[in-house]
Amino acid sequence: MDSPTSPASPAAGALTLNDRVAELIRQKIVKGEFSPGQRLSEAALADSLEISRNTLREVFRTLTKEGLLKHAPNRGVFVAVPSIASIIDIYRVRRLIECQALAQAYPRHPAKKHMREAVEMALKCRDAGDWLGVGTANMEFHKGIVELADSERLNVLFAHILVELRLAFGLLKDPEFLHAPYVDMNTKLLELIEAGKFAEGSAALNDYLIHSERIVLAVYARQMPESGVDG
Repeated sequence: MDSPTSPASPAAGALTLNDRVAELIRQKIVKGEFSPGQRLSEAALADSLEISRNTLREVFRTLTKEGLLKHAPNRGVFVAVPSIASIIDIYRVRRLIECQALAQAYPRHPAKKHMREAVEMALKCRDAGDWLGVGTANMEFHKGIVELADSERLNVLFAHILVELRLAFGLLKDPEFLHAPYVDMNTKLLELIEAGKFAEGSAALNDYLIHSERIVLAVYARQMPESGVDG
């Protein structure tokens, strides 16, 4: 049972209950536990989180304003379904943030350890056939890239972008096809970063993100008519 009432870390103690519940739901989206278009049962979720339904309604309103949930009158609250326009915008922002963070990286930045751990996690998940886990490890890798910029504001912004990105990934029916190529690509990118070849790494990352965007949009465009999901 997930309970946000007991902070998992010292930093969590500074957050309100609503903040902790909202972050827990965001993380469930990032991990693929909540899928785009999925209806969230207010009663069941409040019970599993051990919070009141009034508190959960306030959290739902917050996440709806963030674009992560959607309220449908007389139907309930659903996980949002991203549009093609939003996916294009997400990748535009990713290129602006990630490529610049990498190009200006400090050679001995501790974020490289975060990226190394993410690559190792992805390799283990790939060997186990856990493609959802590979996707989560991939997101951790890119969080590490943004950490190279040493900006807490960028870290917060990028965390939100990754939640939206997972929603886009969640509509694609073949996670292996989506994530498999990037395990080796992340490994090669990390080699450039660890060698201090930041300009070369930034250029490679730009090409990488363009490739990823094209793949996501192509698969998304094919599957949306089949899914019948109203975004």
